[in-house]
Amino acid sequence: MRAYGIDLSSPLMLGTALYDSPAILADSVRRGRPGAVTVSLRRESAGLQAGQAFWELVRGFDVPVLPNTAGCHTVREAVTTAQMAREVFETDWIKLEVIGQGDLLQPDVFALVEAARILNEEGFKVFPYMTEDLVVAERLLRAGCEVLMPWGAPIGSGRGLNNLFGLRALRAHFPEVPMVIDAGIGRPSHAVTAFELGFDAILINTAVAKAGDPAAMAEAFRLACDVGQLAKTADPMDERDMAVPSTPTLGKASFAS
Repeated sequence: MRAYGIDLSSPLMLGTALYDSPAILADSVRRGRPGAVTVSLRRESAGLQAGQAFWELVRGFDVPVLPNTAGCHTVREAVTTAQMAREVFETDWIKLEVIGQGDLLQPDVFALVEAARILNEEGFKVFPYMTEDLVVAERLLRAGCEVLMPWGAPIGSGRGLNNLFGLRALRAHFPEVPMVIDAGIGRPSHAVTAFELGFDAILINTAVAKAGDPAAMAEAFRLACDVGQLAKTADPMDERDMAVPSTPTLGKASFAS
């Protein structure tokens, strides 16, 4: 996937939260080979040894870092967090999250668009976490975003792609816009479906970090990305309502009764 002029080495983006140990995280990154890793500013405690150690670990992965504004609920909070993240992580990339509903962690799309406008004007490269709403997508693009990150399902739910119609419509309406399915993917099969729909990348955290074997699951998602992209390129057959024989009937031998 190409995002803001940068070609990512893999369509898999991997979150760095929730792992039981730094060693498990590092092994998961090694086997998943992500094109980018996401990290929250809250994981980086400026001036504290633990925070500095984590940041050094992330630096060692040698992949692009996408800081996020996880946990922010207002425009001001999200913008301030993004500004701090740019200083700490030395990048103008930001995954913009503005949460409006607590139970489902659903984005506040009104605040999201406003925060995106402000951050784009300040030179950020904004990756907005959004619903699959076409109007929201249009507003974010007008605000200066060049990448969209629609959810598949609520964060950490593992439910996969809840609204196939909505996601398919979003992809069809903006065919040239890089899009990342963010949140809700729980299994590699969900990832395959996302790529078959034409999405460019996926972002995974909980499904890897809380698997029984996180590193193996990271590798499984890497392979699923390859399978999904190959399947999309191969142009899958259309679904049909009626059966069609796979063996030709022309030239079939006939037997007298």
